Amino acid sequence: MIELAKGAVAATLAAGATDAEAYASEDARREVRVHGGEVESLTAATQLGIGVRAWVGARAGYAFGTDLSEVGLAAIGARAAEAARVADEDEFAAPPDLPVRLLHPTGAKGAPEAELVDPSLGAWSSAEIAELALAVERAALAADGRVAGVEQAVYADSAERIALVSSTGIGGEYERSSCYAYVQALAEDGDGRETGLGFDLGRGPAALDPTAIGREGAERATAMIGAVKPGSRSCPVVLDPTVAASFVGLVGRGLGAGAVQRGRSPFAGKVGAALATTAFVLHDDGLDPKGPASAPFDGEGLPRRRTALIEEGTLHTYLFDTYTARRGGASSTGNAGRGGYRSRPSVAPSNLIVAPGPLGFDELLRTAGDGVCVTDVAGLHSGVNPVSGVFSVGASGRAIRNGELAEPLREFTIAGDLTSLLGSVQVVGDEPRWVPFGGSVSTPALLVAGMTVAGS
Repeated sequence: MIELAKGAVAATLAAGATDAEAYASEDARREVRVHGGEVESLTAATQLGIGVRAWVGARAGYAFGTDLSEVGLAAIGARAAEAARVADEDEFAAPPDLPVRLLHPTGAKGAPEAELVDPSLGAWSSAEIAELALAVERAALAADGRVAGVEQAVYADSAERIALVSSTGIGGEYERSSCYAYVQALAEDGDGRETGLGFDLGRGPAALDPTAIGREGAERATAMIGAVKPGSRSCPVVLDPTVAASFVGLVGRGLGAGAVQRGRSPFAGKVGAALATTAFVLHDDGLDPKGPASAPFDGEGLPRRRTALIEEGTLHTYLFDTYTARRGGASSTGNAGRGGYRSRPSVAPSNLIVAPGPLGFDELLRTAGDGVCVTDVAGLHSGVNPVSGVFSVGASGRAIRNGELAEPLREFTIAGDLTSLLGSVQVVGDEPRWVPFGGSVSTPALLVAGMTVAGS
């Protein structure tokens, strides 16, 4: 992989580029879906390609392709160089200027990438991962007699190889594996059906517990039987980890320098200001061994790192890649993300981690006293204004009465804005959970002192 990247850089420079960078990736993915005790589909696909950034003075261009022969690399490099020649000048357009040599995992003593691959992913056959998905479905059905069926049970995994080389001296490669499984259980109460999600994730299938996944889906579904609308009011709200992760993901995207510089963030101009309560502590950590998005370097070859975003209630920094750092007079935080070889790098969180607090979930409920525990939200990303951070989204969950979970609730909305939400986090739970939906986030449950709940 790294030799391919070196060849692409050489071809791009030969085509007239002042500087060049090549990002080569191979991504092998599998997915199995089961229903009714049978495998509905099993797919496996591998994508292999290379993306090249070229600079000609203060102009930048991009090209990608899948023909990785010598002729193919020359063609990709020529297209990237030509794209740069016809691009508009941009005073901030330049390759990353930190000549950091990043070693291959086998040569990097103590490097975090040594933790990024689980051998079980490559060792498990298609039949074995299908059996894992079937075991998830069986566990959901066996957990409770009120579970009438399973909407879907899914297992998916990915094995990646990444290599990056730049004419400025940056270079490296790594491998990473990841997988997850989830189930949507259906519980019946005579008047209708309720759904419940159970999931788990890891580096390889051996890390997943199909019984726990199925049981969680069943418990969440049956807990919603007989759900009613709550009364409209402002009250304490507990966000369970899956819901809290969705809000934290929105906060992380709003803290990206690209959004801030485009005027598309409610956190613009707030570095150094009090943004949250002291209970809420947020880091971006691209090196956490358990983080699904962890890697030794980012999408333009700069080292991943741990960045304090919010501590002691204060916003310390935004997340930067090289371009936004130059534009903002800052340094890259190692947060250039890529969607693959087809896309240019852009600012993105790596692993967003909310520091655990002192209270268990039952203690959070007792502290709340009377309120609402939100276990699911719908349309959160489309229901948030990216400029103001104002949100109003559909939700479901459980009433909290006298410090304990009470009747299930559905068809209500929660409303507020992201800044007020952060300023109202009263206490944080002590059991964080990795949630992969919409990003890579680790967070415990959050108790928000006051939020508008609109129901009946």
